[in-house]
Amino acid sequence: MSRLSISGLQKRYRNQAVLRDISLELPAGTLLGLFGANGSGKSTLLRCIAGIDRPDAGRICIDGIDLGQDPVGARSRLGYAVDLARLPPELSCRQCIELVARVRKAAAMPWALVEALEFARWLDTAVAHCSLGTRQKLSVVLALIGEPPLILLDEALNGLDPVAAYTLKTLLRQLTQHQGCSVLLATHAMDTVDLWDQAILLEGGTILRHWDTPALCALGAESASALEREVVAALLAARRAAAHPDVCPSGPS
Repeated sequence: MSRLSISGLQKRYRNQAVLRDISLELPAGTLLGLFGANGSGKSTLLRCIAGIDRPDAGRICIDGIDLGQDPVGARSRLGYAVDLARLPPELSCRQCIELVARVRKAAAMPWALVEALEFARWLDTAVAHCSLGTRQKLSVVLALIGEPPLILLDEALNGLDPVAAYTLKTLLRQLTQHQGCSVLLATHAMDTVDLWDQAILLEGGTILRHWDTPALCALGAESASALEREVVAALLAARRAAAHPDVCPSGPS
């Protein structure tokens, strides 16, 4: 079963194309690494999937529900680690968690998740008084409440201490392998590559490369830096082609 299906997605801002004909399928139990340079379209793609931004064209289905036709139903199947600036500063962390738990019809306080991320001591702190790392933990907790079928994370490890980052990686692997959840993890770094079942490289709002599970395994067996070398080579080739569109590319595809 596909947790996420996207076809022909396009998005423009002020007549500038940000997403260009994006299509992808994310099967159940899959963790997809979505990476690319700053400005490549990663965050815009996640906002379109979450229903925050409306695409100009294309179709998005979440767990079989069309986001355009049934936005409430589709978004009920989704957990999204929101941008930290969108967290309500006047609420306490506890109030944020209880609010999302009610919407998802989950336990009032997901204690196992809170304790795993060592978050209990911050529950009664106002979001406005939380550090960057604490707000990042809160955003992650909100995304994972109720183990939604599809989880969207945007640079989720930024600001986390090593223990929290390791714990989050472990939680994500458990959710994909044992609960059948799927995760779309957007990043511009490659420090989570050990988690990925598939990977997509975005450049200029298009999918420049897509590595499936066998391809990632083959690169991992080759060397720890093999995927990084392929990414850099693909980006440099794309940028040369964009700078000199009248020159035919050469070399291996």
